[in-house]
Amino acid sequence: MNKAIILTGGLFDTSYAKTAHGLVRGTERFDIVGIVDENNGGKLANEIVPHGRPVPVYSTLSDFFSHMPGLASHCILGVATKGGTLPPSIRPQIIECIRLGLHVVNGLHQLLSDDPELNELAGRNGVEILDIRKPKPFHSLRFWDGSIERVSSYKIAVLGTDCSVGKRTTARFLTLGLREAGINTEMIYTGQTGWMQGAGYGFIFDATLNDFISGELEGALLKCFNEKQPRVILIEGQSGLRNPSGPCGAEFILSAASNAVILQIVPNRTYFTGLEYYPAKIPSAGDEIKLIECYGVPVIALTVNTEGMSPDEALLFATNLENEVNIPVVLPIGQGVGRLVNLITKNLEKHEN
Repeated sequence: MNKAIILTGGLFDTSYAKTAHGLVRGTERFDIVGIVDENNGGKLANEIVPHGRPVPVYSTLSDFFSHMPGLASHCILGVATKGGTLPPSIRPQIIECIRLGLHVVNGLHQLLSDDPELNELAGRNGVEILDIRKPKPFHSLRFWDGSIERVSSYKIAVLGTDCSVGKRTTARFLTLGLREAGINTEMIYTGQTGWMQGAGYGFIFDATLNDFISGELEGALLKCFNEKQPRVILIEGQSGLRNPSGPCGAEFILSAASNAVILQIVPNRTYFTGLEYYPAKIPSAGDEIKLIECYGVPVIALTVNTEGMSPDEALLFATNLENEVNIPVVLPIGQGVGRLVNLITKNLEKHEN
């Protein structure tokens, strides 16, 4: 694996660094050897990110290179900003990395390979700028045609009620948990972090022309099924069905012909992320379950993002909600996903018989 550092521009202890958080929790594509974050230098990543690896955090690039000269071959932009723009504080660090010969991995909408200064500098230093969200050319996009009916795997869409609630993390935990239980399982990534973590099948949802989203999703599922024959496929959701800034989720239910949904909720949010000024509230879990089931697919479990909650508050909330909705309510970070692995195993047996 290529050794990489992650640049987070002082945002490592915020939700804007969810890409970095995912990578320090685990990746099969890169070996993360350091994080550069001016506000958290001297700490270890697992002091900030639950279930993270103890990756050292450095205040500056100079600090990293003084401790680890020549160790990294890549630098990764570990932030997911509103609108996908490059934080000004990170640009000088990218320039320094390119001058030192590090390849750049960028998951933002702002394409760095289109930046004349960075592109010219990369060429002079023999460095590649990899823009994960660079749209595919039109001629390579796939239109949905119904071939999804050939995919007989048990397909679970992991949806959420908002952005940045932990859908990908839950999907990844479940993928690893089911594999440990001996069940051939794959995850379909739909965002840049999933690719960076090493998922082998998927596409970048928000870098795809709208007409082809369903087809690209179908194509990823077909390729995954044909090559791996998984018994279970988990599909990473994006945004939320009722998020007015980017409603999303129906594709993962309908176009993927999902058999079930696991819904991730975030109790301590009233309004959608970044839309606190707008008069649209995040729906209750029960209300969102009703909407999803209107699509003809059951919600088999709820998972909870416990931001802003103490462990005792989270457990009490989960217990009370489970009594209300009558399906399992699980805290993936606090409790793990073993209970969901058992549930999926039972449902899989019914699906295959």
